[in-house]
Amino acid sequence: MTFGFDVSERIISELISVGNYFIQLAFYAEYGYILPMRPVYMISGGITKFAKAHPEKDFRLMVKEAFDYALQDVPNLTRDMIDGSICSYFSDHFARQLMSGAMVQDYLGLCPKPSKRVEGGGATGGLCFQAAWEAVASGRMEICAALGFETMSRVNTWKGNEFIAHASDTNFDYPVGGFYSGYYAMMVQRHMYEFGTTVEQMAMVSVKNHKNALYNPYSQSPMSLTIKDVRSSAMVATPLTMLDICQMSDGAAVAIVASEKMAEKLCSKPVKITGVGCGTDAMRMADRPHGKVILLPHESEKDYKDLKYPGVHSFRGGRMAAKLAYQMAGISNPAEGLDFVELHDAYTSSEIQTYEDIGLCKYGEGGEFVEAGCPFLSNIDYGLKFKKGGVRLKGKKIPVNPSGGLLACGHPVGATGLMQAVFALWQLQGNIKKHLGKDTIQIKDARKGLIHSHAGTGTYITVTIMERV
Repeated sequence: MTFGFDVSERIISELISVGNYFIQLAFYAEYGYILPMRPVYMISGGITKFAKAHPEKDFRLMVKEAFDYALQDVPNLTRDMIDGSICSYFSDHFARQLMSGAMVQDYLGLCPKPSKRVEGGGATGGLCFQAAWEAVASGRMEICAALGFETMSRVNTWKGNEFIAHASDTNFDYPVGGFYSGYYAMMVQRHMYEFGTTVEQMAMVSVKNHKNALYNPYSQSPMSLTIKDVRSSAMVATPLTMLDICQMSDGAAVAIVASEKMAEKLCSKPVKITGVGCGTDAMRMADRPHGKVILLPHESEKDYKDLKYPGVHSFRGGRMAAKLAYQMAGISNPAEGLDFVELHDAYTSSEIQTYEDIGLCKYGEGGEFVEAGCPFLSNIDYGLKFKKGGVRLKGKKIPVNPSGGLLACGHPVGATGLMQAVFALWQLQGNIKKHLGKDTIQIKDARKGLIHSHAGTGTYITVTIMERV
């Protein structure tokens, strides 16, 4: 190992093993070099059932339920071994508490250990998971608990939509009646115009995710649907119907991450976090400039020579997040390197858009990707006929949202990204049957999975790669 200065590999190793953030800062001040981040593993997780309402439980009780489950799943892990937490919730208004994170920290018996709150709209849970990774990777903690929750049922639906709309630019969007279903309807209208995406392709996403959820007892809305069912449900914002859109929910999720040393000590099947990426974009879509497509490792400029990017049909923040995560994880082609994806499908249209953003297919091919059956599980009969001759993957399918995603699981915002992490953990451990009672949605021999969290109209987006070791 060569750094261009006189320091022994032993010293490097010792400093990394110490894991003291301030020692690393001092080392940087002396030598102008930041020591590499430590390997980080997810060792356990727990979730509550997501539901329209849990009137019998406040947010502390829900988090404790998920937290206790996570502890029980790793028998040698105790509360005293956890060095601190990151708390994730979207809005103070739902719980009518400004300091809900501190209240959860106290209720779990983690005081006076470190804790902080993370908030970033719909991506809050994903940001929380990455913040927990950072706490361990930097050496500040050996074990960190990521705690996410939401009690959206405490307000009327119209009031909840108002709170969520505050995640737009309230100076420009909100006064003219903006709300998120309207924003996404506009974006998919553009996607349909540019690429020929159809409402039937969007409906297929809804059929897939709701059917997958039949095998997930934690989900809010498991059901068997047809394309006709989706299209005949109540219209919300053309072309989006009720069954194209996720629901507000109550629920909690907890993810426990640890250093390599502690993961080896405590867990028989730790899952390594190998890639972390985050991207952002201007709050107002009208402020987003057009430019060159952010290329992923397996793409070239000629793939998109005629594409006006990003327009309102794509999320460049998602592109950036995916690019960074793939670089860190050493993934050269996601279509070949990933075994499954849990992504933020607040709308059927956004799932199709995200296929393209994270490189499962090229921009403009998301609708064909669905029609070809690429994101569907092979062992479930969805009652659909897949179209041959469209977009085809080289090598294998990539199941997307085997859990049911937000469309069917629900969307208690602060918990959602952490729910994805928990399901990814169980998939990669091969433990779906253990936790869900059935192995129908278990991906056989899954080695690498991607989780994706999305805020606003693409204002914050996270992508995290998790890998079985």
